[in-house]
Amino acid sequence: MVSIAIDGPAGAGKSTIAKLVAEKLGYVYVDTGAMYRSIALYFLNNDIDCEDEQAVLSACQNINVEIKYEEGVQQVYLNGENVSTAIRQETVGNMASKVAAKKPVRELLLQLQRDIAASKDVIMDGRDIGTFVLPNADVKIYLTASVKTRAKRRYDQLVEKGETPDISKIEADIEQRDYQDMNREIAPLKQADDAIYLDTSDMSIDEVVEFISSKTK
Repeated sequence: MVSIAIDGPAGAGKSTIAKLVAEKLGYVYVDTGAMYRSIALYFLNNDIDCEDEQAVLSACQNINVEIKYEEGVQQVYLNGENVSTAIRQETVGNMASKVAAKKPVRELLLQLQRDIAASKDVIMDGRDIGTFVLPNADVKIYLTASVKTRAKRRYDQLVEKGETPDISKIEADIEQRDYQDMNREIAPLKQADDAIYLDTSDMSIDEVVEFISSKTK
């Protein structure tokens, strides 16, 4: 089995790129961020304080996250309910950054992620794939872009959906999530020693996809 690990900060385009590379190579795409978002959604819906260790531990015992592939597209199920759309809300993304720092949450999802990679050719993206989840991945990429570039991309996505976002707030949210992800105690976001650093600020999507795809040859 071949595995590609893509790590990087929020809004770097990891999911978009990983999906396209998976399609090009015929690999299975695993969006680990979606898994954390599903848990974040559970916390939000059940008013669970992610700073309450006992509450987090108890909640994890009541959470079942499943990854299914329907017509070749990854779907995320939380306790039997398809939450693939619901987890894309901005509030869920911000909460996901917080819950991902909790040890019980990471333990809950780690084995699921490794089991998928052991059975299929995969491309997996997240914050700690190359450093922690798949330390022996065949290809490791650290995908990033400037805060302004990432904020503009997110702004454009929201405008396309008919929303009226505040780009300065998006920038502030991204900076805050970067800080949380890079400074958390457990498996912080960082570039693996053997990862290729790739700044996409001035690259097209096609250029990034071609670059990563070429590394598997």
